[in-house]
Amino acid sequence: MLGVWLLLWGSVALGGRADTAFLRRAHDSSGHCTYSFTVASPVEAACPEAASGVPELRAELAALAARLSRLESRERGAGGSGPRGAEPGGARDPQQVAAASRLEAAYGELLRAKSRLEEEKGRLEREKEELGRRLESSAQEITRLRAARCPPGREGPGRDTLRAPAKAPRWEPQPLSYQELQSERSEVPVSRLLEEAALGRPGKEDSGCGQLLWVGEPVVFGRADSIAGKYGVWMKDPEPVPPFTRDNTWRVDTVGTEPRQSRSVARYDLRGESITAEREIPGAGYHGQYPYSWGGYTDIDLAVDETGLWVIYSTEKARGAIVLSKLDPETLEIRRTWETNIRKRGVANSFLICGTLYTVSSYSAPNATINFAYDTATGTSRALSIPFENRFRYLSMLDYNPAERQLFAWDSFNMVTYPVRLSRP
Repeated sequence: MLGVWLLLWGSVALGGRADTAFLRRAHDSSGHCTYSFTVASPVEAACPEAASGVPELRAELAALAARLSRLESRERGAGGSGPRGAEPGGARDPQQVAAASRLEAAYGELLRAKSRLEEEKGRLEREKEELGRRLESSAQEITRLRAARCPPGREGPGRDTLRAPAKAPRWEPQPLSYQELQSERSEVPVSRLLEEAALGRPGKEDSGCGQLLWVGEPVVFGRADSIAGKYGVWMKDPEPVPPFTRDNTWRVDTVGTEPRQSRSVARYDLRGESITAEREIPGAGYHGQYPYSWGGYTDIDLAVDETGLWVIYSTEKARGAIVLSKLDPETLEIRRTWETNIRKRGVANSFLICGTLYTVSSYSAPNATINFAYDTATGTSRALSIPFENRFRYLSMLDYNPAERQLFAWDSFNMVTYPVRLSRP
């Protein structure tokens, strides 16, 4: 083997001539066997460029010696014979055996990872197809509802008349450096009541619990006039205590960053202006660990419905799935907890009606859907496709008011409400 390499190298260097080459084999300073040879030039009597050619020749010889040394090592590892002989029985180096085992294990793990990725790809493709079918179904349902509301050839008030929002008092958002909870009382004109009736808002005769069937178009209640109002929270108290009433409107002009540093929730008495209860939610993610898909430090979300006070969050144990706990409204102690199979980062927002959790598919798509429901009475979830309109394309807050039977939302500077319709109990 070594002779073949020397002959091949020599034929290239000599251009195929039969000049005599002098071969010498000796150990170098490190103990390796090295080969060197010299050959007379057939045409040059002197080497005018020898001074500059010696370093290149030495470099080539050193490279050749290194290659020969590697070939010797391979022969010894394969049980062959070299200038120094081979180890008895052709035994392999234990380090080489261990390295080969590690490579085989790593290759097997790569194959398994590839298989898992292919399975995940298939699952995502199936989910994509299912989502496409749902979107198509939602579009058909929207078309049907619009056709039912405004049948062709029928005279009546225009859509612009029905959509006209009630005029609300102008409000100015507070500076970004702090938050201030404020109250407003506004008069609701008769036209607003007629509008809600036209949109299908249930009346007193339909005050029982049921499943969500329909969400109407958003009605603008108020609007922010500066960048501080892009995000916010607003609400009305479904069970107010004097001197406050259900007509009082409470709002936080911007979503601040100071609440985000813990997993605690607090009960604040607006009359006495003091904290009356505080409780840590065990294991709840915070500081942007498990927010809704739009972000905003929405790791921990409070909600109310006909059955009481709830907290919506996730934990490391739940691996990002929504966890739902019922709280004592006085002490904030956890009464019971449910772990769902709905990923919190996969939905834009959520709310509860009659003990059932509902989620929204997107915070920015104009034609979103109420896409999942989790029933705490049965501990089961189901997929939905109820049309939901994001008119202003950035939904940062969504909650249900059981007294008014409406959804309250903050959609890119706008305070809006949505009428809802429930099934009969």
